[in-house]
Amino acid sequence: MNIKTALIVFFAILTFFSCKKETNGLDDTYIGGQIANPTSEYVIISKNNVILDTLYLNENNKFSGKLKNIEAGLYVFRHPPENQVMYLEPGDSTLIWVNTLAFDESINFSGKGADKSNFITNIYLLNQKNNDLILSYYKVEPIEFARKTDSIREVRHQELDKINVKKEFSEEFYQLAKTSINYEYYDLRERYALLIHKYQREYIDKIPGDFHEYRKNINFNDEQFQNYYLYLNLIDDYIRTVSVENCNKNNIAGHSCSNLISVENIRRRILMTDSLIQNKNIKNPFLERLAAQGIIFSTSLGEIKSILKLIEEINYEGNALTDLKQMAEIQGSLLPGNNIGELKLVLTTGETVQLKNISTKPIVTFHWSLSEQGHHRLAHKIIKDLRFKYPEINFIGINIDKDQTEIWKRVIKNNSYNPEFEYQPDMIRVKEGLLKNYLNKMLFMDPSGTIIKGDIQLNAPDLETSILEFISQ
Repeated sequence: MNIKTALIVFFAILTFFSCKKETNGLDDTYIGGQIANPTSEYVIISKNNVILDTLYLNENNKFSGKLKNIEAGLYVFRHPPENQVMYLEPGDSTLIWVNTLAFDESINFSGKGADKSNFITNIYLLNQKNNDLILSYYKVEPIEFARKTDSIREVRHQELDKINVKKEFSEEFYQLAKTSINYEYYDLRERYALLIHKYQREYIDKIPGDFHEYRKNINFNDEQFQNYYLYLNLIDDYIRTVSVENCNKNNIAGHSCSNLISVENIRRRILMTDSLIQNKNIKNPFLERLAAQGIIFSTSLGEIKSILKLIEEINYEGNALTDLKQMAEIQGSLLPGNNIGELKLVLTTGETVQLKNISTKPIVTFHWSLSEQGHHRLAHKIIKDLRFKYPEINFIGINIDKDQTEIWKRVIKNNSYNPEFEYQPDMIRVKEGLLKNYLNKMLFMDPSGTIIKGDIQLNAPDLETSILEFISQ
């Protein structure tokens, strides 16, 4: 859909909304729009993990509905498997247009109150670009990086104030937007500090004394941001950075202390999470992810058991303990030396094949999810390069999404991924949220399916060193 056609659609829906509002409550909040290249038959509106409404697409892929008696705040707009955050207030009429082929980049909000959601989305897209910024700047000295982040925050605040003059945002949204900008700023500094402590240790003593002054302003129980990616990323990066800082402060030598996928490091982060966060809606997902990571990167049954024991000792109050125990059983079969050649995988053609019959070459698996668009594009880019460099290895992609076969095939086609190397497990027994912890985990196997290495990360800086060691064995 071109911009002109999209605008016609928006104005048509706006007319519908304005007529409806003549006979309905002025504080009702209207939502409508259109999905280009839909991947499911509906959209979901939720807040704080509670579904408020499910709106089904008509024959033209349009949807519409209204919410009554809502509170101003952040909401989640989801068109499975994608989602984005938006900001709603009573009386808003928000129109959404999105093309699933580039979900985050194409999503556009219009109508009354839409500028708030567009601002939030723009901050998200800018934050995504920070990944490249960090890689470009982490080797500069701390005082220079501090200036850079100060400048970024100042530009963001100026842009907010400029828009606010025109749109006259509510004070509640204005303060939320300012806080989100600050969270981005805090996260940039946490990520930089983590890289310094891991890879540029000569800069540690050059970090200014006030570099982390903002830490005293972090609210680890901020309910209004409990589903907001910038906030959750900040908490995650803060805990990771502090876990590595503690290794240096306490002169703890050894790779396992600062290695973020070591069971020793993950145990410390579980304890830190339990101590810092009281809000269960924020705490439990972090504990579940950390416990899952601890399990899938365990290299022995003893390490697996130690993670489960710790989760029980801290009186975890979520609902994932049964799933974690199931993951522990699965990981027990994925330890080095075990053979998983009998594992059944499904090809894009619908045929089923056992892993041991896929290749006569050594096998390296990587994993991806439809709902993590940025991740699976980057993962396939990395793997495409590795296939070229190391043709003696068969790199295969394992999609972890349950009951999403048709969407999986469509994403492979739309992104020009080679279907020859794409598979789904024939049976998935673990919940999607926990399976996402496998996204950076790789398995190195011989052609029969015997596991040689199981603690390698896709985004590890020494990945190619691990591959060369694997080839030479």
